[in-house]
Amino acid sequence: MRFKFMGVAAAALALSLGLSACGGGDSGSGGEGDKKLTIGMVAGWAEGEAATALWEKMLEDKGYEVDVKTLDAGPLYAGMAKGDIDLYLDAWLPGTHEDYWKQYGDKLEKIGIWYDNAPLTIAVPNYSPLKSLEDLKGKGSTYGGKIIGIEKSSGLYRVSKEDMLPAYGLEGEYEVTTSSTAAMLAELKKATDAKKDIVVTLWRPHWAYAKFPIRDLADPKGAMGKPDAMNIVGREGFAKDQAEVAGWLKKFKMNDQQLGTLEDLMENKHKGKPEQAVNEWLQANPNFAKGITG
Repeated sequence: MRFKFMGVAAAALALSLGLSACGGGDSGSGGEGDKKLTIGMVAGWAEGEAATALWEKMLEDKGYEVDVKTLDAGPLYAGMAKGDIDLYLDAWLPGTHEDYWKQYGDKLEKIGIWYDNAPLTIAVPNYSPLKSLEDLKGKGSTYGGKIIGIEKSSGLYRVSKEDMLPAYGLEGEYEVTTSSTAAMLAELKKATDAKKDIVVTLWRPHWAYAKFPIRDLADPKGAMGKPDAMNIVGREGFAKDQAEVAGWLKKFKMNDQQLGTLEDLMENKHKGKPEQAVNEWLQANPNFAKGITG
């Protein structure tokens, strides 16, 4: 689910295409007092979409002009390093985005952590007899030899294929398939609706845990890695140039219930209309924004 480093050349090319498609690469903020902000977002990452839409609304309510640019993770990090993008609210560190941070971290700054326990997981329906990743051994035929994955360029795919399968002796018996996050969720819905067996790659937090009858398989060998934290990352000099906003961002925290309900509104009730989801969520949580921006 989490995109790993795509390579300098690929990232540079995608950045050029992505920013030109969005209207140029000179939209980053200026100095102190500038009320224009550019936030980068990766499409399909529910928690990042939720946090971005929430902050777009809260900042606009405070008189800021917010431009959200949707890019793949590699070009997004490169854009921040160039100063074309001010903020990214969904940086999975220290593990999943480790390669990006090694490449661009000296030109970025960490502003805050808003969710501190975000693991990569392998999930099954609640009715599955499987309890642990160890239980997958010898049962490949039951699942068609497939663990349903997402984008091939994702950190979740890499960890599942390169670390988890060999750790549990599952190479040759299982394949981690690749498609998209949306396709994986569609297969998960189809299987659970029909009470059929399925194994999927997933991560927490995610609205799927509230929407579908699923649970994580235990990982006694720790092959899926330690949980990351969701960091707010800015271009170099952001906290100095935008001291007021940086102060607000440092106070931003969300728990599972808060994030889960916002994600559910965005991904299900108000699909494609994030502003409606955020408005409904803020009405149900009237003190949230006040506690951050006053």
